[in-house]
Amino acid sequence: IDTETFRNAATAMIDYVINYNKKIGNRQTFPDVEPGFMRDLLPSDAPKAGESWEDVYSDIERVVMRGMTHWNAPGFFAYFSAANSFPGLLADILCGGAHCNGFSWAASPSCTEMETVMMDWLAKALDLPQCFIHGGHGPGGGVIQGTASESTLITLIAARSKVIRRELSRDPNLSMYDVLSRMVVYTSNCSHSSVEKAGLLAMIQMRKLDAGREGVLRGRILQEAIDEDKKNNKIPTFVCATLGTTSCCSYDNVDEIGRICEIEDIWLHIDAAYAGAALICPEFCHIADGIQRATSFNFNPHKWLMVNFDCSALWVRDSSYLSNSANVNALYLEHEMQQTTIEYRDWQIPLGRRYRSLKVWFVLRMVGIDGLQSHIRRGVAEAKYFESLVRQDERFEIVFPVTLGLVCLKLKRTGLILENSMNKELNRKIQDDRRIHLVPSTVHGIYFLRVATGSVNCSRQALDNCWDVIREMAQLVQAAFASKTE
Repeated sequence: IDTETFRNAATAMIDYVINYNKKIGNRQTFPDVEPGFMRDLLPSDAPKAGESWEDVYSDIERVVMRGMTHWNAPGFFAYFSAANSFPGLLADILCGGAHCNGFSWAASPSCTEMETVMMDWLAKALDLPQCFIHGGHGPGGGVIQGTASESTLITLIAARSKVIRRELSRDPNLSMYDVLSRMVVYTSNCSHSSVEKAGLLAMIQMRKLDAGREGVLRGRILQEAIDEDKKNNKIPTFVCATLGTTSCCSYDNVDEIGRICEIEDIWLHIDAAYAGAALICPEFCHIADGIQRATSFNFNPHKWLMVNFDCSALWVRDSSYLSNSANVNALYLEHEMQQTTIEYRDWQIPLGRRYRSLKVWFVLRMVGIDGLQSHIRRGVAEAKYFESLVRQDERFEIVFPVTLGLVCLKLKRTGLILENSMNKELNRKIQDDRRIHLVPSTVHGIYFLRVATGSVNCSRQALDNCWDVIREMAQLVQAAFASKTE
């Protein structure tokens, strides 16, 4: 399309996004659609001739919004919040409009150098150890990945490469496959599913250790597993500790785990995808006690720090472990500056990379540290408020301590099987009702509901509405179960 048509279309699109966000409370949070609905809305083949912008625009509501789950709607309390802000959207416009593929410094010097500075800004805002800062503090630094899943996988691959080189240097008669078959990765049974997936992709045995009733992995449990594996000629390779588990927002004891990893020469990766954002507030830094012992650390600004998806911040103590495990230096990728620059293509799985640091720059400049701290504190205050509502109703109980923006609750009933059945039915009725959207979880066989606060449109009014729906559905469930036992 020509520039004038684009100008008019872009103006219309900006107006649409503004109105969408302004009136998002009027939309049903979770859509009434069935799998395959999109094929009934679209032709079976692409159009042979291009269509007008007006035709495309007129189909946004009919096609796109028909099946949207509105993550920033006031009734969305599922998973963890997805960050969204107008500064981030502005950066996305520039990122798409002034397109670059920053796989090397030469491919886009601005893209690479902005990222190193922004990762330092973030590291300092979160008070991370100096070893993670670019330049002057050692070989460490930060890089923006797409997701925490990628961060876990790339650090696991780096740890695998490090151990293979170490073991082959000790015994040249070994093959890399001899070493690989003996490696072991450790994480808790409350860690994110992406950790287990990383183990599958890296082809390394995964041990999911018992995090106990509180969902906290302790050093003693890890040490026992390591000692057992070493007796069986296994090679402890990698530990993934979690700060802010998805199920219940618990925190592994990083200090205990880190001391063991230092002694045993094991890579310690900290997955703080959700809770890491809270470190921007000094009063929450205690959740990361022991972080100075980590080999790598990751959190997602796109969860709670107002940076639009996708933006996952990863720091490593020694970047050479990343580049040594993924360096494929084809001639067409070489340039005369590469000996003195950061080549981010060696710090990630894909070659191509977007100018993601623009989003961080725009948000940090336009919102500021003070604004981000206020955003985090508001989300925590909302969770505490919702906790107080739950505690006023004797039918319910809080399952895990409310420390950040997650409240875990369940209906009480004597007998675990019946109690779980009631809460499963409660969740089903809430989902069928469609006024709010949340997801359940289980820890140690206990089924409960999760209410995640802190999204950009969350408020006390939204939480009051959420609680009204839960209580209303709970009354229906209790009545139904009471009639079955009579």
